[in-house]
Parts: sequence; C-alpha cells; structure tokens
Amino acid sequence: MRRIAIAAAATVSIVVLLFSYRTSSDQAPVATQPARTTSPPAAGATSGSDGTFTGDAADTRYGPVQVRITVAGGRITDAQAVQYPQESGRDVRINSSAVPELNQEALQAQNAQIDTVSGATYTSEGYQQSLQSAIDAAHR
Repeated sequence: MRRIAIAAAATVSIVVLLFSYRTSSDQAPVATQPARTTSPPAAGATSGSDGTFTGDAADTRYGPVQVRITVAGGRITDAQAVQYPQESGRDVRINSSAVPELNQEALQAQNAQIDTVSGATYTSEGYQQSLQSAIDAAHR
C-alpha cells in the first residue's frame, strides 16, 4: 500500500512539472525602422486622417510583419499585411490563412484590438503592433 502511495505522489509530481514547462519564449515583438507612407487625402475629403498609412515593421520570431491601412471618412476601409514571414513552407502554410483573417479582423474592429489567430501567434502579435502604428500615423 505504501508503494502505491509513493508511486501516485511521484506521478502527480511529474504531471505537474510537465504542465508547468514552458515550450515557447515570451518575447514581445519589437518595432524596427519606421516605414510609414502616406498618400494625400482624396479630393473633397473633410477628415485630415484620410489616406493610406503603413505601420512600422514589427520584428517577430519568424520575421517582420508590416501592415498598410486605407482610411476614408475616418474609418479603416482596407487593411493589408504588406510584409510577413514567408521564408519556409510552414510560414507560407500558416500565414496564407492567418493574414486574410487578420485583415478581416482589423476591418471589423476598426482598431488594433483584434483576436490572435490560433497557430499564428507571432504573426498576430506583429500584425497588431504594426496595425497600431499605422492607426497612430493616421491620427497625426
């Protein structure tokens, strides 16, 4: 009976250790060089923030992510990732579905508080950071 109790306690200890082991780093993406471009407001536009704005590139574990938005009437009318990881087949496979989803999320949310795409956490975090940079540029 004592051996069973010791074996059970050892098993529980091992399971707790396995669940507490972190498999990925908690490194936050860091912005790199500014890469902002703006286009002049459309004729007759009343808002000073209308145009096309490219956010700063955000470095991620797998490569930079950069977002360009188009603003008309004070609303984001288009959001496109213009740079994102595509170095490996895995990057292409993940981001071919994640990037369109992130673009759509940005249009729906109208801000950088968008959901992270499962399986594309680093790209999502970089996208959010670059999107916020583009939104900030639109408000200048």
